[in-house]
Amino acid sequence: MQQFFDFPVSPSFCFDSFVSCEGNASALRFALRIADPADSECLLYLYGPSGSGKTHLLRSIADMHFPYISLRENISPQNLIETFGSSDGLVVDDLQEMPDDPDMRGVLWQLFNEFHSSGRIIAMAGSLPPRDLTNMDEHLTSRLLWGLVARLDTSDDHSRRMIVKKVADDRQIRIPDDVVEYILATTSREVGALISFFNQLYSLSMAEKRRITLPLARTVREKSLAGSVL
Repeated sequence: MQQFFDFPVSPSFCFDSFVSCEGNASALRFALRIADPADSECLLYLYGPSGSGKTHLLRSIADMHFPYISLRENISPQNLIETFGSSDGLVVDDLQEMPDDPDMRGVLWQLFNEFHSSGRIIAMAGSLPPRDLTNMDEHLTSRLLWGLVARLDTSDDHSRRMIVKKVADDRQIRIPDDVVEYILATTSREVGALISFFNQLYSLSMAEKRRITLPLARTVREKSLAGSVL
């Protein structure tokens, strides 16, 4: 029986809440090594499509009290220096968004060198393999291959099914299998789209105090197509 709660549930970015599957198992294993003070490995680069779990793993590493920065934000060279100048960890996400700015390239390359030479943790991620990060300093892209490198891919149905069920578990909801299969069949293969649809379904369930069922999922799909989603 589904219970209704009046408070939003926000899943935390930690290793325990990460959904492990065949497409991201190596990335999770490598991230755990980076986060382990007893492990000598200190350099990690993750890449894969949006929604595949890169940010989740980087933020899980940063939970060790390291700063985290995404280059999707309006970051300046000075921001990088001020954020990581006295940190023990260099955690930078969305490297594919690096602006074509020689000052930014220079500062990030300098920080990388300083952290690497002192044995401090470096964890970075982007949507592309290192060699395809065209706006990065070429020395940095080659150095990223010195450490642990893992690609994340959660586009297979088994992985997508696990993700939908995990998102439901985070909200203390048991989602019927037929609803999970309906979501997989009618939503794009991007993880972000899966989660967005479930969130819409959850919101309608809460608003109308109705259990999550296949008819309710169809209603959400119809509202989505009509452009009137919650």
